Amino acid sequence: MANIIFYRNKCIGCGICFEMQPALWRLSKKDGKASLLKSIPKKDLFVLPAGNPVLPLAKEVALACPVKIIKIV
Repeated sequence: MANIIFYRNKCIGCGICFEMQPALWRLSKKDGKASLLKSIPKKDLFVLPAGNPVLPLAKEVALACPVKIIKIV
């Protein structure tokens, strides 16, 4: 199982993650930044353990992020 790592404090709120994978992402009405649903906060990042069904698209989302703050490890 892999983890999706998201550095929210560096998010610019472009919304590409939400557009590509709305089952995992939301845009905050408060600050306009993305949120990784059901993720676990750890210091300056959020971690979501992810299985095979969501990983292929999550990898595409990570590549599409203009500020490269989404990682798959």
